[in-house]
Amino acid sequence: MYGLIGKMTAKAGERAALAAILLEGLADMPGCLSYVVAEDPADPDALWITEAWESQDAHRASLSLPSVQAAIAKGRPLIAGMESIAETKPIGGHGLG
Repeated sequence: MYGLIGKMTAKAGERAALAAILLEGLADMPGCLSYVVAEDPADPDALWITEAWESQDAHRASLSLPSVQAAIAKGRPLIAGMESIAETKPIGGHGLG
């Protein structure tokens, strides 16, 4: 398995709109085991994205999906910053089998 944990900061006042965009294109991402978008309670503009994938190749392939490309294009103007916090290797957990 392959995992990512990242922090995305929206432009002031745009966090809810950015979160909605990130969540709307999730229906069909082959190889995605978990994709969680969470608000940061300490920062009104920050979102945490936690992902688990069958493999790094599955994640890489997802970036070329039309729904993901559309979400990137739509969300980009709302993003003030992005941090890749960690790549992980999930070993199990609820929902991961």
